[in-house]
Amino acid sequence: MQNNRLDTADLPAHIGIIMDGNGRWAKQRGLPRKYGHREGAKTFRRIVEHCERIGLRYLTVYAFSTENWKRPKDEVDSIMSLLEQYIDEAFARQKEDQDIRTCFIGDMSALSPILQQKIQRIEALGKDRTGLTVNVALNYGGRDELAHAMRAIAGQVQQGKLDPSDIDEQLISAHLYTGGQPDPDLIIRPSGEERLSNFLIWQAAYSEFVFMDVLWPDFTPEDLDRAIEIYRGRSRRFGGV
Repeated sequence: MQNNRLDTADLPAHIGIIMDGNGRWAKQRGLPRKYGHREGAKTFRRIVEHCERIGLRYLTVYAFSTENWKRPKDEVDSIMSLLEQYIDEAFARQKEDQDIRTCFIGDMSALSPILQQKIQRIEALGKDRTGLTVNVALNYGGRDELAHAMRAIAGQVQQGKLDPSDIDEQLISAHLYTGGQPDPDLIIRPSGEERLSNFLIWQAAYSEFVFMDVLWPDFTPEDLDRAIEIYRGRSRRFGGV
């Protein structure tokens, strides 16, 4: 593991990670899927610590999609319990010296009142911090995010606060859950799958993608560094030449 900060000259400002492969990791070992999520939660903590260490500004992780409610109740309950545990641990750490801001993006209304309260508490704790921002995409879907933004914009038009001609890409971006943050430079998906799965579909318009054949519980800081090196070798032209 690297202990020194990477050269920030070409370090991505924002990395997105689709944390995929927990269930398959458990199945390969003859274990219930919830054990894979427990190991995946440990990996998440290690990667957050590494991102802070190398000087990353924004990290967005896909924790639970709007479609994941279709999974068995036992598995969903285990994921929610792990999220509560993570928030409790993060709150205890961040009360001290960590300069990390934790945000949750998605529709929080479907979550339990206790989990919603804990989310509000951890977000309030870090609102003025300027170090690493960790966005946890929870009950999140890219299409749902766009629909949410469109409803907000349409409401402003209906109230006479906006003219339809005012609607442009910048306005739409400002109404997304990630409004005010840079779009992800790099999106990483472990597990061998090669698709976005409804993750940051607006924001990913010019992201670089790195797909890695390693299940999320086995993903290491060295894997993250390797993905960053692959990103550094890309030529980003944004439609130019």
